[in-house]
Amino acid sequence: MNGLELATPLALALLPAPLALRILLGARAAPGGGLPLPATIRQRLGADASPNRLRLPWRAVAGALAWVCLVLALAGPRIAGAVAALPAAGRDIMLALDLSGSMTKTDFELDGVAASRLAVLKHFGAELIHRRAGDRVGLVVFAETAFAAAPSSFDLRAVSATLESMEIGLVGRSTAIGEGLGLALKRLSDSTAPSRLVILLSDGANNAGSSEPAAVAELARGMGVTLFTIGLGVDDTSSKPDDPDAVDFAALQHIAEIGGGAAFRARTGAELEAATRAIEALIAGPAPAPPTVIFRELWIYPGALAFCAAMALALSTRERR
Repeated sequence: MNGLELATPLALALLPAPLALRILLGARAAPGGGLPLPATIRQRLGADASPNRLRLPWRAVAGALAWVCLVLALAGPRIAGAVAALPAAGRDIMLALDLSGSMTKTDFELDGVAASRLAVLKHFGAELIHRRAGDRVGLVVFAETAFAAAPSSFDLRAVSATLESMEIGLVGRSTAIGEGLGLALKRLSDSTAPSRLVILLSDGANNAGSSEPAAVAELARGMGVTLFTIGLGVDDTSSKPDDPDAVDFAALQHIAEIGGGAAFRARTGAELEAATRAIEALIAGPAPAPPTVIFRELWIYPGALAFCAAMALALSTRERR
């Protein structure tokens, strides 16, 4: 698609304008009379004007160059090129991630090596973020309280870097699911995106905060925000109710049902990756936007040349006077 073109080619019709004016004005001035000069005076005037006669061709060239370059600048020469656009999804995604103390538990594997829940979350969470080109992604972390770590942004690299920097203890060590979900909804309240969703990940049960997760999920449904939840951990509270590190997956399922989404269980890193990909399959796929046409404007070059020629012509006229 690269090529030289003119933004306003009709401007080239102005090129013969000075010649046309000269012909018209010359024709009108011809019938006019003047006083005849004696031959001696004419000869003297001709001798005095000889230096100017040498200047006339140069001045004519400078004037013509200034006019031609000015018209070319008005025509708007430019080089067109196409740049592939990002997929235009029109979607805002807020990740609400649990940073409670139980995320330090080392009961997962990452590349065959024992890893903490937090390390696994960072690894697969960053991969999810990088796959969402065309979406605006934001980050909320919660434990005893909730904190907006990254605003919704197309800069997925920055959001991913923020996730990598998160550490246990920044917002306490308890698990306030309702607070984290509520803050995620607040961050989406001003969004005008046609599709808004929250992906909430927790490895425990709601044991802090003043907001009931189910009530916040009702608020999300009223706002038109879809909720997806992921329970990260080996054991559930249904089988081990006394285990402080067990996942309350029943509560996460209830939240997702109210919010019109789905709940997923992740007992291994592979299951966590499968859960994130399943969520991506459930939401509408990105719609590729048409290529964006950009132009490299070239009018400044003939415009600058016209200015230089006009300045030279003006200085020459001043010297003559």
